[in-house]
Amino acid sequence: MLKKVSVLIPAYNEEIGISSVVKTCLNNRNISEVVVIDDGSNDLTSYVARNLGATVLSYGSNRGKAHALLFGSQYAKNETLLLLDADLIGLTDQHINDLVNPVLYGEADSTIGLFTGGRFKTDLAHAITPNLSGQRCIGREFMLSLASYATARFGIEVVITRHQIKENKIVKKVPLENVTHIMKEEKTGREKGFFNRMQMYVDILKNVFNRRKL
Repeated sequence: MLKKVSVLIPAYNEEIGISSVVKTCLNNRNISEVVVIDDGSNDLTSYVARNLGATVLSYGSNRGKAHALLFGSQYAKNETLLLLDADLIGLTDQHINDLVNPVLYGEADSTIGLFTGGRFKTDLAHAITPNLSGQRCIGREFMLSLASYATARFGIEVVITRHQIKENKIVKKVPLENVTHIMKEEKTGREKGFFNRMQMYVDILKNVFNRRKL
């Protein structure tokens, strides 16, 4: 019997987009647990996710993506985790299987999902910087080993990638055909979305140049 997977979905003000992601995960045979970590939302994110059947963790303030994922990793019941963004568009049952099966069957230590055939801007972003993708199947023990990086915010993918390389982890790239996500400018408007994007890049760059040990 194959091991089951816990899904971790960090979410901040994602009441509009989170429904389809949660529903798709709950209907997948490999998934036994869907955990939404509400990172201080001031909308109905928690209400929507909980009503769909997800477990919702909340701590009342916005602490960033890294904290949300590491907090969720402590709660997760399974040793295999699927990390997914809350704003995905086009995610299907097959995409989930493509992400988790190489890990469940021992073909890889981890997978990383890359957008393709969705929208030009998001496809291009993954083509240029594939290691910044937030769609990953990964071991819970590995995630817990990164506990000291809880303040990395959007730099968590940089941290994950660096330590996977350091530990010689086998990471398989998985194409996510016709998948994209809602861009920040579409969520909050051009000016605020641009500011949020710049802040994300700052978080990423901080962790690119932060080489401290665990």
